[in-house]
Amino acid sequence: MAEAATIAQTRAAPARRHAGETAVAWLLAAPATLAYVAMILVPSLALVVLAFTDYELGAPGFRWVGLGNFTELMADRGFLRSVANTALYVLFVAPVSVALGLAIALLIEGGRRGRALFRALFFLPVVSLTVAMATAWSYILHPTIGPLNALLRAVGIDGANWLGDSGTVLLSLGLIGIWENAGFNLVLFLAGLTAIPRDLYAAAEMDGVKSAWDRFVTVTWPMLGPTTLFVVIITTVRAIRVFDTVATLTQGGPNKASEVILFTMYTEGFSFFRMGYSAAITLLFLVAVTVLMLVQNRLIDRRVHYG
Repeated sequence: MAEAATIAQTRAAPARRHAGETAVAWLLAAPATLAYVAMILVPSLALVVLAFTDYELGAPGFRWVGLGNFTELMADRGFLRSVANTALYVLFVAPVSVALGLAIALLIEGGRRGRALFRALFFLPVVSLTVAMATAWSYILHPTIGPLNALLRAVGIDGANWLGDSGTVLLSLGLIGIWENAGFNLVLFLAGLTAIPRDLYAAAEMDGVKSAWDRFVTVTWPMLGPTTLFVVIITTVRAIRVFDTVATLTQGGPNKASEVILFTMYTEGFSFFRMGYSAAITLLFLVAVTVLMLVQNRLIDRRVHYG
């Protein structure tokens, strides 16, 4: 009997130890789990529910409208205009900022002096306050006292009303977006370049690869595949989420020429208090971003070389 009891206790010890480890793991994960539920899961579920109602901020109740908000969106010229503006902004900002970040990273990596200085200078827009930078850009692009137009007048060119003209406002915001994103992409590409083994360049040189362009095509670009995939996806998401510069500099004007999806969502929800309609815009936005990221990841991942 004593031997049987000893065997039973021996077998039960690992089970008790496993149960204790599981309890400790749940206790350690509890703060993060509660934060996730309270700050992400519950608001997301509330968003989905509100998207099918006519709830207005401050109203005592709401009414289920089904797909009414989405039907209205498809006929809303203002919303369709914001979708078109966002698409143009992304198509301009994302590829240019990725290419520019890569080009600057290659130049810095190929240099011998001042790497840390240039890295800090180009990364400055990422860590700067958007409102402060927007104020600086508002001054730079001012049609009368701005340095940009003053420089153009000095060479005999009439400057435009960059942020006040429907034909130039989206271009101006796009250039600011490129300025913001290029430094972020630069740091990511520098990390990817640093991770490339130097032996590969030596081996390529022994195989007859001499010029800088050939080294880039043969070694650098293929080995940067995972980094490029990450940078493209992150940059696209950052471009789609443009809001701060629009809200600070143009308020979607003139004549909705710079209104983007997130600004429309903000206006409908917090200016017109149509929270149900705003939630429908948000839900469509999240679905579109998710689908775009999945498609982009699938298409680019096929061409990525993982070293």
